[in-house]
Amino acid sequence: MLSEIRDDADLRMQKSVDTLVANFAKIRTGRAHPSILDSVKVDYYGSEVPISQVANINIEDSRTLAVQPWEQPMLQKIEKAIMMSDLGINPVTTGNMMRIPMPMLTEERRKEFAKLARSEAENAKVAIRNIRRDANGDVKNLLKDKEITEDEARRSDDDIQKLTDKHVAQIDSLLSDKEASLLEI
Repeated sequence: MLSEIRDDADLRMQKSVDTLVANFAKIRTGRAHPSILDSVKVDYYGSEVPISQVANINIEDSRTLAVQPWEQPMLQKIEKAIMMSDLGINPVTTGNMMRIPMPMLTEERRKEFAKLARSEAENAKVAIRNIRRDANGDVKNLLKDKEITEDEARRSDDDIQKLTDKHVAQIDSLLSDKEASLLEI
C-alpha cells in the first residue's frame, strides 16, 4: 500500500518535471531549434495541425531553421502561420523551401525570458509540493484507519520528502541551465 502511494507520487512528480522541460523548450534562446515551431499550427485541409506534420524542419546552422513542406501549396500557409504566431520570427521563402533566421535577443528580452523560465519552474515546484501533500494525506488516512503503524507512516513521510527534494533539485538544475543558455550572448 505504501509503496503504491510512493510510486504514484514519484510518477506524478516526474510528469511535472517533464512538463517543465516541454515548457522550457517553448522559450527560445536565440539559437535555432525545431521545437520553437511546436506551438505553431497550420491549416491542413480544414484541420489545424503542427507544422512538423506537414513539413520537414531542419537546423541549417546555429541561427537558421529550414522548413520544407511535403506539398508545395502548403508553403504559403506555413509562412502565414509563422507570421501570425507570437514568436517574433520572419520566414524567408525561396522556391520550394523556407528559411527562418532567428533574430538576436535583446538584453531586455533575455531577462523577460529568464523571468518566464523562473515562473514556469516555480509552477512545477508548486505542483510537486501539491503531490507531496496528497501522498502524505493518503498515508495519514491509512494511519487513521489503522492499516499501518506510526513508524511506517513516519518512514513513508520521509521517503515522500526525499522524492520531493530530488525532483525540486532536478527543477533547480533545469532552471539554472535554461537561465544560463538564455543569458549567454
